[in-house]
Amino acid sequence: MNSPNIIELRGITKRFGAVTANKGISFSIPAQTIHAIVGENGAGKSTIMKILYGFYTADEGEIFVDGARRDIRSPHDAIALGLGMVHQHFMLVPPMTVLENIVLGAEPGSAVKVDFRQAAERISQLSRDFGFDLDPHAKIEDLSVGQQQRVEVLKALYRGARILILDEPTAVLTPQEVEEFFKILRAMRQQGKTIIIITHKLSEVLSLSDNVTVMRDGQVVGGKPTQDTNAPELARLMVGREVLLRVEKPPAHPKDVVLKVQNLRCGTKLQDVSFDVRAGEIVGIAGVEGNGQTELIEVLAGLQRINGGSCHLQNHDLGKLSARQIKELGIAHIPEDRHRRGLLLDFNLTANAILGTHYRRPAVASGLGLLDEKANSDKTARLIRDFDVRPPNAALPARALSGGNQQKLIIGREFDLQPKLLLVSQPTRGVDIGAIEFIHRKLVELRDAGTAILLVSAELEEVLSLSDRVLVMYQGRVVGELDPQHAEQEEIGCLMTGGKQA
Repeated sequence: MNSPNIIELRGITKRFGAVTANKGISFSIPAQTIHAIVGENGAGKSTIMKILYGFYTADEGEIFVDGARRDIRSPHDAIALGLGMVHQHFMLVPPMTVLENIVLGAEPGSAVKVDFRQAAERISQLSRDFGFDLDPHAKIEDLSVGQQQRVEVLKALYRGARILILDEPTAVLTPQEVEEFFKILRAMRQQGKTIIIITHKLSEVLSLSDNVTVMRDGQVVGGKPTQDTNAPELARLMVGREVLLRVEKPPAHPKDVVLKVQNLRCGTKLQDVSFDVRAGEIVGIAGVEGNGQTELIEVLAGLQRINGGSCHLQNHDLGKLSARQIKELGIAHIPEDRHRRGLLLDFNLTANAILGTHYRRPAVASGLGLLDEKANSDKTARLIRDFDVRPPNAALPARALSGGNQQKLIIGREFDLQPKLLLVSQPTRGVDIGAIEFIHRKLVELRDAGTAILLVSAELEEVLSLSDRVLVMYQGRVVGELDPQHAEQEEIGCLMTGGKQA
């Protein structure tokens, strides 16, 4: 585009103690474009945007907005210049309405009497202008994740944003919500807005953005019009080496049935689900989130109770066992919510490496009931080395790691159990491209070693590339089984939305 640059960053450096998060960052963003900033976890993407939005102040460098040097020291300064930011974790009050959340802190009318009618009219107009389809009087807690994100965007627009910064905006959206959201962003660009999107999903960068800036280790390592690049080149710039973007795996050689599920029911979320998983195969489950996948995995892990039907690991009835008993039988679990189900965030890496087996040998010294510090230290060091957990410091609390490294620690711990069955849900959510390649390779290695794997992922491409068989779930039922080698995405999408049964 011939538009002048609306944003220009010159030599931005930001340090946190001994750590340099951004080093000499310089790039510009043309007006009325969608500009992608990509890089692995820890590359400095969010930090540079938080500097632009006034959350942080740069130690060195200059910011230009509309061609003039600006001193942005707070989000208030940024908002006054027309910037808005939507964070990866939404900042909404669930019991309050869309209207109340949007006007919070920017209430119209006097300090004594808030003019909610005026605000509702303006919100409704903005919603119509950009195709948001939101009811100002709906409660946040009653909205889908995708609708909540639209509220966050509307909140920025309500405050006059013409430059919108989006931090990992599709991390929690379904494929259908992603496409709807992209339509909204394109419409916003057409109406004169400038959009900056922080992401590590290359397919989204290539389909949505006009220009892309690549960051690695706190520095800019590349930038160009999106039409002049491709996924392999961007991946190489992000990681600093060639990256395998598609899973390469030999054909599976399934053996005996390990897991057998028959007419399984759980509340209203699972209705007569039946399937089996054999040793040495990956069975993937595709479906829009909220159609029973979470409940299925948690029932099999012993975290929820069944109402009917049965699930057996070989000859053992899992419906009668506790989560600990199920783990003792040889079932490992990589949960979808690593913070709530997978880690003790304030405990160090060693404590998290033995979580789930901390009560027995080899974590506990024989006969003494005390933790075997050397054995546990050695195990943690091995997992850190074998699963490339960074930084490699076992004394750090788990919350000090990036999301991708937290995930690698959980995967290492569960793989180390040498399970008969692995339950894995959203294995690469919030994980950068280098770690995704690593995790996929490890899952295939475990399959080839004879483990039965049940995989749930909201990423349809991940399900198709990793799985040997694909089951599609809709409204708590399995509505189809497909061969991923020959399945068409349109066919799967139709099953995922209840269009037909295969």
